[in-house]
Amino acid sequence: MWVTAFTIIVGAMAVVFDSTIVSVAINDLSSRLHAPLSTIQWVSTGYLLAMFITIPIAGWAQTALGGKRLWLIALATFLLGSVLCAAAWNAESLIAFRVLQGLGGGIMLPLMTTLIIQAAGGRNIGRVMAAITLPTALGPIIGPVLGGVILAAADWRWLFLVNIPFCVIGGWLAIRNLAPSAPSRRTRLDIIGLLLISPGVIAVVYGLSQAAGAGGFGTGKVLTPFIGGLLLLTGFVGWALRRRDRALIDLRLFAHRPLASGSVLGFLAGATLFGAMFLLPLYWEAARGQTALGAGLLLIPQSIGTLLSRGPAGRLTDKFGPRWVALIGFAIVTLATIPFAFATSDTNYALLLAALLVRGFGMGAAIIPLTGASFIGLAGHEVPGASIITRVIQQIGGSVGTAVAAVVLQTTSTHGASHGYGIAFWFAIGITAVATPVCLVLPGKTAVRRATDEAALATQSV
Repeated sequence: MWVTAFTIIVGAMAVVFDSTIVSVAINDLSSRLHAPLSTIQWVSTGYLLAMFITIPIAGWAQTALGGKRLWLIALATFLLGSVLCAAAWNAESLIAFRVLQGLGGGIMLPLMTTLIIQAAGGRNIGRVMAAITLPTALGPIIGPVLGGVILAAADWRWLFLVNIPFCVIGGWLAIRNLAPSAPSRRTRLDIIGLLLISPGVIAVVYGLSQAAGAGGFGTGKVLTPFIGGLLLLTGFVGWALRRRDRALIDLRLFAHRPLASGSVLGFLAGATLFGAMFLLPLYWEAARGQTALGAGLLLIPQSIGTLLSRGPAGRLTDKFGPRWVALIGFAIVTLATIPFAFATSDTNYALLLAALLVRGFGMGAAIIPLTGASFIGLAGHEVPGASIITRVIQQIGGSVGTAVAAVVLQTTSTHGASHGYGIAFWFAIGITAVATPVCLVLPGKTAVRRATDEAALATQSV
């Protein structure tokens, strides 16, 4: 399992680093490619939306192609997209090639979780999730700093060329270490389901991403795609429940209480994590006068805290179950975010950096058990569907959190930047405070042991 985890993580580093590196380079890309921000923003938005096209088909594709073959195809697609991005000649071509990257990344992220969980056989979920979240923990530490250094010392094309070593080495390791897996079953692709869920998720995410503009949630450019997306997703739910195990995603998996409760908490965690990550760099830049590189450096303590909590959170989750570890993690995040609600333009840096370190520790302690809890009690063949569900729900939660935080900030900043950020941070605190007691519905130690044994028997019977 650990060989599989190491192999997969090396390739996945490219996807995580790429997202964080590019996120700090939007302003520079706008000036270097002579394109307005409204256009260059699609370098990030197009990538994100493209991921949602392929995330829902990851489970079906694995059954049709086998895990190893699908991983190599997705990794090669991401590598090709990275090379083409580096060769882009204008903003439009860069956006198109970023979409190609997103198609590969959309397969890789849920497949990463699936392959490692399946290799673990449902055991030691806490430590397994600590391994899976390593790229997520390292990305925010290294990505923004690396992006700032590249923009300061080299051509912007190196923002994408740095992906090549991860993809090449990750591909070589995958060829060498991943066990060949034959297609498990010949199931026809659920075309109708795909045409409902992929555009539905994209429309919802896109609509929410437009809420930061003038008018907030009440404008047609927000409501039209958002409502249309909800209708498509409602249609998918009805379609999938009727098709049962022949659907693109088997929604009967929600009958597993750990997956259902983990999904609710994943939505809330995504909202508070992405909402705060939207606010924090803006606070450092707008209220404290920092550059993009300076803001990235100031966010490092939060990522270090997340990195430090991975090991203890994984071991404690395996020892005591996810319930209490997640609850304590969310409580820490709630308390550690409060200093930012009272922060002004001259609040002591040491206090805020210490709060970020503690906040990161709490977030790592919360994410690992709640994500791992979603897979408790699932048989091996059910893991791909659960991986897709958790990924989509957390991303939608992140989009909701970012959109609401942006609207709150926009409508409250008329009384001063510090006032606006304070109110917006109270919003993030509120979401985390709501998530904390919800952790009590996660399984405890006894329930985990019983569900794991039942899942192992189910997998053997399959």
